[in-house]
Amino acid sequence: MVAKILIAFIAIEHLAILWMEMFSWETTGKKVFKSLPENLFGPTKVLAANQGLYNGFLAAGLTWSLLIDDVMWQSNVALFFLTCVIIAGIYASFTSSIKIFFVQALPALIAIIVLLVSK
Repeated sequence: MVAKILIAFIAIEHLAILWMEMFSWETTGKKVFKSLPENLFGPTKVLAANQGLYNGFLAAGLTWSLLIDDVMWQSNVALFFLTCVIIAGIYASFTSSIKIFFVQALPALIAIIVLLVSK
């Protein structure tokens, strides 16, 4: 049950990222990414929306994993999408900000550990 709660939390987090990057990049995005110059938000709006869409796919996959009845498939699908979140978070922590590791990758890593221990 703890693993499912963590997975749901991470899915919701990625839905929030989708919303910010696709629909409020020039408002909320400016508040979150304070290190970016303000004049870059307009020209990067389409790029951010593309990133938001990918975050939506991660949220969809994690949500899907919670709806699967077969325990083995549920676990495998969750592990796949959590691993995707970790890889994306590690990459972003090297290319953008180390903070992203703690906000995205670490919660997914904790969820994987809880998921594997609960088997």
